[in-house]
Amino acid sequence: MSSPLPASFLRLPIAHRALHDRAQGRIENSPAAIRAALAAGYAIEIDLQLSSDGVAMVFHDDDLDRLTHATGRVNRKTAAELGQIALRDSTDTIPTLTEVLALVAGRVPLLIELKDQTLDLSASDGRLEAATARALAGYDGPVALMSFNPTMIAGIARLMPSVPRGLTTSSYDPEEWHPVPPATCDRLRDIPDYDAVGASFISHQADDLTRPRVAELKAAGADVLCWTIRSPVAEARARRIAVNVTFEGYLSPLPASGA
Repeated sequence: MSSPLPASFLRLPIAHRALHDRAQGRIENSPAAIRAALAAGYAIEIDLQLSSDGVAMVFHDDDLDRLTHATGRVNRKTAAELGQIALRDSTDTIPTLTEVLALVAGRVPLLIELKDQTLDLSASDGRLEAATARALAGYDGPVALMSFNPTMIAGIARLMPSVPRGLTTSSYDPEEWHPVPPATCDRLRDIPDYDAVGASFISHQADDLTRPRVAELKAAGADVLCWTIRSPVAEARARRIAVNVTFEGYLSPLPASGA
């Protein structure tokens, strides 16, 4: 098993893709959203994609179209090219992981999701894992790594064995996960790779938290986080099972000072 999550990951609510609010010019995973989360004192969740020249970029989607005025795949452009692309409704551009680490500077916990690069959750080529390890070398703030793709977390285990690692997990509805093969969805649904990758936590789909396998892992000592909570009511319900939430669209209450 990897190192357990530091206590701060369990105490501070986690801002999903940082504390984004498009109406305020704070786009998902943007420096502005990260600065807002830092100012509020939340833990931060970010996503990584890979540039064509092997740099870990802080961006959620495989394609540029939804979040920028550019088009096409993220992995077809260099880090320098991506760094010139403005995010929609914002003056920010797409940051590298190295830039985000310098911005966060260990002040709050950073939960990093490595996005699947295969599009079908098949075996990873290891490039994003290697880029992530390079960026994190020497970073001494609280950080944890996760992915829906278990082979990526197996790679992280080899590259950074002491860094807390976990699996992002789901009900894996095949219609929602296309083009992931239904057989792969069926396999991953019950989180069979948790022990094999040496995970210490999962971040599970909030409306699937009652799955028996989640309870089994929790009973065996796994920390259970969840995604994505969008209201206080949903947070209260999720916290009956999950030790912490990843939230967006409202302000999750912070623990009292000194708690």
